[in-house]
Amino acid sequence: MKFSTIALASLSTFASVNAFTAQPRATFAAPRSFSTTAIKASVDRLSDPNSELLDRTDVFIFDCDGVIWRGDSVIDGIPETLDKLRAAGKKMFFVTNNSTKSRAGYKKKFDSLGLDVPAEEIFSSSFAAAAYFEQTKFKESGKKVYIIGEVGICEELDMIDVPWIGGPNDNGKVPDMGPGGKLDHDEDVGAVVVGFDRNVNYWKIQTAQLCINENPGCQFIATNLDAVTHLTDAQEWAGNGSMVVAIKGCTGQEPIVVGKPGPLMIDYIVDKYSIERSRICMVGDRLDTDVLFGQNNGLQSVLVLSGVTSEEKLLSDENTINPDFYCDSIVDFFAKVPV
Repeated sequence: MKFSTIALASLSTFASVNAFTAQPRATFAAPRSFSTTAIKASVDRLSDPNSELLDRTDVFIFDCDGVIWRGDSVIDGIPETLDKLRAAGKKMFFVTNNSTKSRAGYKKKFDSLGLDVPAEEIFSSSFAAAAYFEQTKFKESGKKVYIIGEVGICEELDMIDVPWIGGPNDNGKVPDMGPGGKLDHDEDVGAVVVGFDRNVNYWKIQTAQLCINENPGCQFIATNLDAVTHLTDAQEWAGNGSMVVAIKGCTGQEPIVVGKPGPLMIDYIVDKYSIERSRICMVGDRLDTDVLFGQNNGLQSVLVLSGVTSEEKLLSDENTINPDFYCDSIVDFFAKVPV
């Protein structure tokens, strides 16, 4: 795979945890309505999908969590909507910041949910991390990667033959913190990747900080900075941003972010498929990753209320990130008058 050098250079724009303001998340629930007297109408609700969206768009890029599914449940009407988009000749890609699965792992999830999505349409931040290492020729350094994260990153690095340690292998480990206790770290680690890890522990945090602080030139890579995530359809759960900030706090270093809203994945899609950016629409449920991803990369954007962002938050005076349109879910793309 080949990525534009511009894409990698511009990753520095997103290297800071403070590159965008993390948005407070609303309680995870069905879309709600609010009085227009209590909110500021700074962005239009999708009202004429054909003229406002479908006629102007050749390619849709969908986030997954909160757009296609919630936890392990498909959102109502999604399979039929995807079928209609394909029938209308629209190209689709599914881009997720969740690094717990590889592309092959996400293909299995789509299949298990009854969604017929080709593997080449799926892009995850675990794939983006591997792509970053491949583009920067990390393997030639002879170094290895320490992973805070799950099998998705491990599988993607295996596919490009980049050696790694940590990840699930360090689950449940406890360092010796008695008198004179220490944790020995591998001096051959040249990069630490932090992805979402449901088994993050003090061993992993300490290993990461030792590698970054004591190994000369060791890189700090984050798959994403999402504040919360959808592990289940019952509530929000702390996201990878909380884990990245833990490593940032003990190293004083800013990570290179390879997932949304960084440009790496969209540059790959545009370059590989020769797509005009103005004819691409990013559809997501987050302002600070999905909508910002669209804005920063010259795409149209639609926010759906089927995930973490409420209408109240979107239309509040405090919000400064506005999509072109918003709607309850992508089912509204084919509604004459979206409900």
